[in-house]
Amino acid sequence: MTSSTHLHARVDGQDGAPALLLGPSLGTSLAVWDAQVPALARHHRVVRWDLPGHGGSPAGLVAAGATVADLGRSVLGRADALGIGRFAYAGISLGGAVGAWLAVHHPDRVASLALVCSSASFGPPGPWRERAAQVRAEGMTQVAAHAQQRWFTQRFTPSAASADVLDDIRKADPAAYAACCDALAAYDLRGELDRIAAPTLVIAGRDDVATPPAHARELADGIPDATLVELPRAGHLAPVEVPQAVLGALQAHFTPAHASYETWETYRTGMAVRRAVLGDGHVDRAVARTTPLTAAFQDLITRYAWGEIWTRPGLDHRTRSCITLTALVAGGHQEELAMHIRAAVRNGLTPDEIGEVLLQSAVYCGVPAANAAFAVAQRVLEQPEGPTEGDR
Repeated sequence: MTSSTHLHARVDGQDGAPALLLGPSLGTSLAVWDAQVPALARHHRVVRWDLPGHGGSPAGLVAAGATVADLGRSVLGRADALGIGRFAYAGISLGGAVGAWLAVHHPDRVASLALVCSSASFGPPGPWRERAAQVRAEGMTQVAAHAQQRWFTQRFTPSAASADVLDDIRKADPAAYAACCDALAAYDLRGELDRIAAPTLVIAGRDDVATPPAHARELADGIPDATLVELPRAGHLAPVEVPQAVLGALQAHFTPAHASYETWETYRTGMAVRRAVLGDGHVDRAVARTTPLTAAFQDLITRYAWGEIWTRPGLDHRTRSCITLTALVAGGHQEELAMHIRAAVRNGLTPDEIGEVLLQSAVYCGVPAANAAFAVAQRVLEQPEGPTEGDR
């Protein structure tokens, strides 16, 4: 889907579904999202777009001295041409910068945002201007030759998907690629991150050398209420290197298919309570482990258990922890019990109070069940910072 005046785009999913725009990184085409699209398109109208001079987009849509704002306006033009008003957005690196710019300057259009291996500033402008000059003078050969070591970890085994994206950079138009380097050189959104109101997920590759995790932490610290997920064994093109981990994080973040964006506030509130009770570390691990099979369950528990039940005003979190511990003892759910013993400590219960809850449970749930529960509690309370069982 292209023309001489619009970015090339590919649309997957149902026309009536909530729109999700996916932006690529410099040097890649919309194929960088191939692994995630089939699952995302079950619940969204997915629109992938190509940078100027990349994939199917005309090189003439960008010129020397271009800015991220220019690219953002081109994305809005493509969305307008497709009849899309408000949309969710996920972007990798430069594509993420475009999404962040849109969220700052067009907040009415961006319902939810995910920034993947991106940054609020891509370093000093000098190296980007040098790369632009090199490409204008010599073409793409040298830049393409070093792409794999910039994009992937040393342990990554090349695949058909990585071969495709490496082929994309070799085919990119040098003038358009250089203009995108100009945009990266001039980009600095650090002073405006607090203007992003859209619910935001920041995904970092722990082994990303192009935009290291420190860049992601700066984004997450600057954007109000942003969620940060760091993916192990992932380089700059995390959607290609660890596709399921990226997919799971995106599915957990974006509004589910059967709900409208009006339900987002329940999800967002539920995620905040879930983090407050269980801890960021546990929730980040659960999100990172999300798969297409478990994504709907993760959404269910976040909205229903944490967003609708744990947020009710009738009982405080300490009381809810006592009730939850008793119910888990009765059901014999020892993995969940370990997780909620740690949660009870976070909610202010002392070990002695937890012991009283388990002792009470012995009377009404049975001595064998309480005996097993005490064993779990003993182990957990001796290592309160240890790994948490369960996935809720």
